[in-house]
Amino acid sequence: MTAPTDRVVEAARERGLNVHVQERPAANSLTEAAELLGLKPADIIKTLVVKRSDDTYLFALVPGDKAISWPKLRALVGVNKLQLPDAAAALAATGYERGTIVPIGSTTAWPIYADESIVGRRIAMGAGAHGYSLFIEADDLIAAYGAVVADISKPID
Repeated sequence: MTAPTDRVVEAARERGLNVHVQERPAANSLTEAAELLGLKPADIIKTLVVKRSDDTYLFALVPGDKAISWPKLRALVGVNKLQLPDAAAALAATGYERGTIVPIGSTTAWPIYADESIVGRRIAMGAGAHGYSLFIEADDLIAAYGAVVADISKPID
């Protein structure tokens, strides 16, 4: 039987990415996950799958201590409307459940928009399965996927 994170690890290998997947206890929040991993919330990157009005998607990578700035992201993408899909649509679009979503190994290679604050950092993010975190150099991820880097975040209200 394969581990639930095998798809992520294999997809990373295919793109020449060096990733480390670590099992961790279940966490009820991003803050709790950061504490379990000995990190600050800003070091855990949320991968948000975002739906466009034409039923296509994109990934937004935002530090855990920030939120998407919808006006900034809409302007960057050049659309008037973006929204977070429901859990079933997010699963259908990526092959991953909410809380585990990562662009690496997604069933569809949606475009990636990364907040500029992650550049130059080693980050943690979802690993495709609950109870696991993936560690990667943000710059390597950005380069491997041709991610658009811009200011797409705002402080959490």
